[in-house]
Amino acid sequence: MTDSSFSDADYQTLAGFRRALRGFTYFSEQAAESVGLTPQQHQALLAIRAEKGLIVGELAERLMVRPHSATGLADRLTKLGLIIRQPSTKDRRQTELVMTEKGEALLHSLSESHRAELRRLRPLLSDLLAKL
Repeated sequence: MTDSSFSDADYQTLAGFRRALRGFTYFSEQAAESVGLTPQQHQALLAIRAEKGLIVGELAERLMVRPHSATGLADRLTKLGLIIRQPSTKDRRQTELVMTEKGEALLHSLSESHRAELRRLRPLLSDLLAKL
């Protein structure tokens, strides 16, 4: 049986919203790759910067990956000179991942283009959300 509480317009709205989200995701993936990052590395930098430092377990939670995957990701970002590991300010037994100046500059550049893209998409997303 089908649920008749969804109209054709509802399905069109949901499809449009998903298409807009996927379009933004594609934009973000291309932007990250254009500066030599994987999309996951970009997401990790955002998470680390947003919290002004994370331990590996917290990074794993934010990215919804296993801790060993977050460790490998942190290793690669460290090799790129985008983050450093330092003793945690909260718990000296743990190591915190913190952005370097190089990482900050790269993330700032990516964030400017992402903000511009989101501003471009705002009317479409607002309209779609209002229809839901």
